[in-house]
Amino acid sequence: MRRVTTLASALLAGALVLTACGGSSDTAGTGTDTPSASDSGSAKSDLKVGLAYDIGGRGDQSFNDAAAAGLDKAKSELGIEAKEAEASNGEPDSAKEERLRVLANAGYNPVIAVGFAYSAAVAKVAKELPDTNFAIIDDEAAVGDNIANLVFAEEQGSFLVGAAAALKSKTGNIGFVGGVDVPLIHKFEAGYEAGAKAVNKDIKVQVKYLTQPPDFSGFGDPAKGKTAAAGMYDAGADVVYQAAGGSGGGVFEAAKAANAMAIGVDSDQYKTADPSVQSVIITSMLKKVDVAVFDFIKSASEGSFTAGTVRYDLAKDGVGYATSGGAIDDIKSKLDDYKQKIISGEITVPTK
Repeated sequence: MRRVTTLASALLAGALVLTACGGSSDTAGTGTDTPSASDSGSAKSDLKVGLAYDIGGRGDQSFNDAAAAGLDKAKSELGIEAKEAEASNGEPDSAKEERLRVLANAGYNPVIAVGFAYSAAVAKVAKELPDTNFAIIDDEAAVGDNIANLVFAEEQGSFLVGAAAALKSKTGNIGFVGGVDVPLIHKFEAGYEAGAKAVNKDIKVQVKYLTQPPDFSGFGDPAKGKTAAAGMYDAGADVVYQAAGGSGGGVFEAAKAANAMAIGVDSDQYKTADPSVQSVIITSMLKKVDVAVFDFIKSASEGSFTAGTVRYDLAKDGVGYATSGGAIDDIKSKLDDYKQKIISGEITVPTK
């Protein structure tokens, strides 16, 4: 982030952090400016895009960073102006609503909300502001003529890394750490277990969720992730897959301490994790939020907006698995066979 400012508490019940990226960054009358996207050599666009992150924001090395990558590409290639806002842990829906209003009322259109936690806020604010277009990632419940729902077949990508875990496991015992016990993360778990059992029907899959709603801190607590994974390794697992956002860093630390293996999520975490734990990450389930964000912004820059659901699956290359580090090079052909069977419909991956 280039600059962070906190809006006065009169605006929000909780803290609202806005970051100006690539364009005028007047936030709540502070008069703070940063260079425009055109200053870096990209073509200047009149489009102003607002992006509201989930807990952890830019820098979580996972879900939010994937969204940030799509925004950065749009700034670089399309020359858009953008402003970013970040959620606080435990904040009420009213804070999310106000964050979206601040962006929209400042002239940012479209506004993108990162994560299902924004569902109620997007539904309410989009109805209030029909001339602003919204997109929400990972949610189909918020509907309206000015709402695009960008969702993913997480279970399909998770199937592939589940198969990888089973193929690499020497103990026949693997683990899954979910950040928060919600239906979205159940899709990751279901796909992972299905993929593992496609390889070894007798494999043991340990499962642990870090928090229960309304406590969403499980997406940003590495200490909890480390404790959960350490317990699984102590109980015989030699591979653990985490779908836990910022808590995933703790899972990698536990894998390093146990001389075991781990699987990342959302982005290629072999490339972004701390170098001290890089060697334990054998693959990551790729959820191409960056592609969805860029595609949506590009359509907006072309004057095109379509409300409703856009689903990114294996057939659309919206999910997949990473090969960085070479740990799964020996099983890549087997994983690609499973991938083609899913695309063809020969294998239907469960979502719960």
